[in-house]
Amino acid sequence: MNAFAVLPVIMAGGSGTRLWPLSRALYPKQFLALNGPQTLFQQAHLRLQSLASQDIAVAAPCVVGNEEHRFLVLDQLRELKSAPESLLLEPAGRNTAPAVALAALQAMAGGQDPILVVTPADQTVTRPEAYTAALQTAIRVAAQGDIVILGVTPDRPETGFGYIKASDLAADGAGTVQAFVEKPNLATAQGYLAEGGYYWNSGMFVMRASRWLAALKKFRPDIAEATQASFDVRTTDEVFVRPGKAEFLKVPSESVDYAVMEQCPRQPDAGFSVRMVPLDAGWSDLGAWDAVWQVSGHDEAGNAVEGDGLIQDSRNTLVHATSRLVAAVGLDNVVVVETPDAVLVADRSRSQDVKHVVAKLQSAERTEGSLHRRVHRPWGWYDSIDMGPRFQVKRIMVKPKASLSLQMHHHRAEHWIVVSGTAEVTVGDKVLLLSENQSTYIPLGTVHRLVNPGAIPLEIIEVQSGSYLGEDDIVRFQDNYGRSS
Repeated sequence: MNAFAVLPVIMAGGSGTRLWPLSRALYPKQFLALNGPQTLFQQAHLRLQSLASQDIAVAAPCVVGNEEHRFLVLDQLRELKSAPESLLLEPAGRNTAPAVALAALQAMAGGQDPILVVTPADQTVTRPEAYTAALQTAIRVAAQGDIVILGVTPDRPETGFGYIKASDLAADGAGTVQAFVEKPNLATAQGYLAEGGYYWNSGMFVMRASRWLAALKKFRPDIAEATQASFDVRTTDEVFVRPGKAEFLKVPSESVDYAVMEQCPRQPDAGFSVRMVPLDAGWSDLGAWDAVWQVSGHDEAGNAVEGDGLIQDSRNTLVHATSRLVAAVGLDNVVVVETPDAVLVADRSRSQDVKHVVAKLQSAERTEGSLHRRVHRPWGWYDSIDMGPRFQVKRIMVKPKASLSLQMHHHRAEHWIVVSGTAEVTVGDKVLLLSENQSTYIPLGTVHRLVNPGAIPLEIIEVQSGSYLGEDDIVRFQDNYGRSS
């Protein structure tokens, strides 16, 4: 018996605004470690690779994301000693239906028609064995031509999720979806729980690539045709696949549910059956800080602490500290999240409203909405540890064998002090090799470059001085990562 060919598709383009300040637009929640040593994205990858069995052959993943996160994806997969089959870079956000269409087109580009297992990158489960068993069942059902969705067995009357109404399970382990239901009010959710037969919509689904494209063409031919036009003019750079930008901007924005899933049971004569496999695996979408509290370990008073936190005389409270001691006294049902440049204090029941804070930050053009103090770059990261009028101090880490661009600044000079590792420094027409405790000076307007030629991370302290210290005061002459500014 030939094994079913499975292509995992990880949807990694979300922004995670409700988990601010830990999640930022340029470092969103899927790339954070919120409930263990691995990030949510890494957990998703490892869970999908665990699906392999005698009759299921699992390929390297196809990741759908955006340009700003491409090196985060590669770095986090490298940590797991893995690499993607492809990394589809959306030119703009167009919701999940076009994103899955891109993945299906990429999957079929080589003449194959694998079974796609599509999952968001920002979910978690506490019982991975149950997750594996449910998805393996879904793969075997999808191999027969059905579209299969995973429905989470509800354990409370949740108002934050959409629901699936499904028939009893057949012999193959799947029920038939009768309807998709929007997020209910509390009374309706309580009724669903009491009646049974209703499941949370997990956003995970399984089907052959050709089956998805056929369903999209049937129900939303405008999305299918516009996405195909963008894919047809794609460019490829190693694992990076970039659909045509001008063409993709014409693609209507729509979710998988609205575009296809909800249409299938409404139009049974169209010939697309949606089946559902129940998932009872301690699933959470970690959509807000309340969800993080729910999956965390609790003390006898229901409190959860991550990092250097102390809680006194408090109940059902979450403290998440990243850079310093956080102490909480006399709190009830509160979330406290600390990062080096921002602190959130919120009623846990109102944690969904954190997205409004992010919206205000963005409208005010404050960087705290999109960047952490530590900013990740393809070559490593920098952390602005102090600043004032006409000066800024940064701690910089450069990965082994990585290089910053050959560049110059119009308005600032720089002093570099090596803390650890070895630095190869270009200053004008000179090339210097510096080791620990050695330093150099980069005069204003001088072309320069920093390279780590060694096998261990390079760390330096950079002191900038000048009339303007913004990140946009940079002219790049050469760059290994395709950046022009």
